[in-house]
Amino acid sequence: MLTFSRFILIFAFVKRVDFQKIQRLIKTALAEDLGPGDITTNLIIPQGLKGEGIIIAKEKGVISGLTVAKSVFKQIDPKLVFKSFIQDGTEVKSNSKVALVKGRAKSILAAERTALNFLQRLSGISTLTKEYVKKIKGTKVKILDTRKTTPGMRLLEKYAVRAGGGKNHRKGLYDMILIKDNHIKSAGSISSALRKAQKGRRNFKIEIETKNLKQVKEALSFKLDWIMLDNFKLKDLKKAVKLIRSKDKKVKIEASGQVNLKNVRKFALSGVDYISVGALTHSAKALDLSLIFPGNRSVGKVSRR
Repeated sequence: MLTFSRFILIFAFVKRVDFQKIQRLIKTALAEDLGPGDITTNLIIPQGLKGEGIIIAKEKGVISGLTVAKSVFKQIDPKLVFKSFIQDGTEVKSNSKVALVKGRAKSILAAERTALNFLQRLSGISTLTKEYVKKIKGTKVKILDTRKTTPGMRLLEKYAVRAGGGKNHRKGLYDMILIKDNHIKSAGSISSALRKAQKGRRNFKIEIETKNLKQVKEALSFKLDWIMLDNFKLKDLKKAVKLIRSKDKKVKIEASGQVNLKNVRKFALSGVDYISVGALTHSAKALDLSLIFPGNRSVGKVSRR
């Protein structure tokens, strides 16, 4: 379970970037689902009916996105009460109670699916990230995310990676120089690409993607912050790490490509500093969550007030 201080650091990441972006995203998601109105609820549920429901985790995992779910309900109806039983980053068992929401039944039903969609998606990312983090326990290696995120959801998905114990790589194309294979091909060579990047780098860190030992040797003739070893076989990865460390002990080494839960520990023991895993965000399975309301009276309830 996350300590309160770590929770604050994670949440500060979202607030620091732009909370308004998240609010606009929520507004768009609600508009997509509601359109001109919830036909079924408006026909069946009386205006004054009050409701209370519990969000349940139907499988074990790591919960993430509670603040977002709360914001969904609040955008629909500011008078709704949302209470989390746990913090983001908490590992839960199957059938665990996650949060409670109460107020106008119509409002809860209108917001339910959108709130759960955010919560399930983000919790799935946190859960998968935690699995990778556990696999490399005892090493000093950090699990990184990538830019392989859902369009419009990057801010939240990177937040979910942090809640699962991973680290964020660059946020986008604007905050770091990362010279990849297509940049190198377009520039003509690693040396040509690096010369141009270093000339105009300003305060940006520079990372170069390498595909083989020859490229690693070429890259090491320049002052770099990071070197990515992309799709290296394990034996070549170890050779590359040894070569880099013999030339520059400060440069950060990132392994990327062909990483999965079965082999991630072997990659971690190669001596790299970071392992980037695109699957954290592009292949995470949504965590199964449900809002029990009002059919199961042992959990949820409704009343007229």
